[in-house]
Amino acid sequence: MSRPLEALLAVGALLALASPALAGDKPLYGYGTHPTQAQIDAWNIDVRGQDGLGLPAGKGSVDQGSEIFAEKCAACHGTFGEGVDRWPKLAGGEGTLKADRPEPTVGSYWPFAATLYDYIGRAMPFPNPRSLTPDEVYALTAYILNLNNLVPGDFVADKDSLPKVGMPNHDNFTWEDPRPDTRAEPCMSNCRDPKAVTITSTAEGKTLTPRTTGPLDDMQPK
Repeated sequence: MSRPLEALLAVGALLALASPALAGDKPLYGYGTHPTQAQIDAWNIDVRGQDGLGLPAGKGSVDQGSEIFAEKCAACHGTFGEGVDRWPKLAGGEGTLKADRPEPTVGSYWPFAATLYDYIGRAMPFPNPRSLTPDEVYALTAYILNLNNLVPGDFVADKDSLPKVGMPNHDNFTWEDPRPDTRAEPCMSNCRDPKAVTITSTAEGKTLTPRTTGPLDDMQPK
């Protein structure tokens, strides 16, 4: 068989294979799959601090959280959230944020109670993150808030009660960027005013960047 004929047959075979994709019958590449709702739900675990949007169903009490904390958290954070070695303190630190050695604990620093649920659910316990059930996370959240004297001993954390917990340092956060250029409505078309900006100088043609074609040693300062 001649080479031109081989080439024509090869092109024809490629066109035959590509024709269904070109006709729209199949994806051109076919990589990946559509995620299932269960897969999406497994990743969609964020909780918004302001109003607790994203908190799941479930609940947990301070007493339940005390038992879970002793089993899964106290080894690093101490029995009462005081911290072990260099592991973070979770309780205390009131009035220390302006001191030479501030203690940014849940009670002294965090602005939202719901954010505590979000963090525990994502990252704790340290050796095995995301191993806790929603009820366990709620219970731990309730216990840690109680350690900081923010909720009473009979408090039960759930998606309704948790966002209502007031945090002492909430008002010391800045929630809006005060700079005027960040508060204006963004321009989406015809944004540049040619009269507003004038280019008076450029680096073009001024050989400001030294170049060399020699070895690397030639590029070192003398």
